[in-house]
Amino acid sequence: MGFFLLNVIFMIATVVVNSVATRWFGTPLPEGFTLSWYGRAWDDFQLSHVLVVTLEVVAATVFLSILLGVPAAYALARAQFRGKRLAMLLILLPMMVPPVTYGIPMATAMYQIGVGGTLTGVILSNLVPALPFVILVMTPFIEQIDPGLESAARIFGANTFQYFRHVLLPLLVPGMLAAGLLVLVRTIGMFELTFFTAGPDSQTLVVALYYAVFSTGVRAPQAIDAMAMIYMAITLLWVLIALRFVSPTQLVSRVKEAPREA
Repeated sequence: MGFFLLNVIFMIATVVVNSVATRWFGTPLPEGFTLSWYGRAWDDFQLSHVLVVTLEVVAATVFLSILLGVPAAYALARAQFRGKRLAMLLILLPMMVPPVTYGIPMATAMYQIGVGGTLTGVILSNLVPALPFVILVMTPFIEQIDPGLESAARIFGANTFQYFRHVLLPLLVPGMLAAGLLVLVRTIGMFELTFFTAGPDSQTLVVALYYAVFSTGVRAPQAIDAMAMIYMAITLLWVLIALRFVSPTQLVSRVKEAPREA
């Protein structure tokens, strides 16, 4: 583990040093250091627009996946019906199948109906694996909530909305925050589906970084490394902000205690 981490640290350190290097060829350290590559990367790759698009895609994907995934998880956790395991398998299928497998035909269908290459298409494509992810996280979380709470709320005269607002929602918030955190991190790094459905004005940061590396033309490697550092810093910042409000341990559902023998 230490050897692996050491390799990762050296790779990141190389990118960090090269992003501030004036010239670095055949010497242990660069001849000089400068921050001008960050300004050049910001202007050349139009990062202000890319960051706005990334924020819109991430926020919309997290919001829609929570809005649609929590009711579906509640139904799966509470309802008992034939074929429940098969339904769960079909829902989780986008998580088990590589995105490239269904990403190409999905992108083809989106372009045929006119949403391919748009911000809406990027959001919908990212929602395909994000929604099952929320369902997978929230279903066991809801199962550990005592169903008797609903009966008790009904006895005291609460209607469906009051039960949801005052009883169920406060219990679901920790799981929703944890699921939202994982969807946020997953969406920021989702490359395949975003690459297939993004247009010139709907590229997220990870797709823009790919085009910066492999597009035609001569580009300074220092500017590309500076863009990679911006991507890394923004991703880390969002994760730290999210961890300020939610702990990953909230994903672990409490194990129901077995009834004690009399």
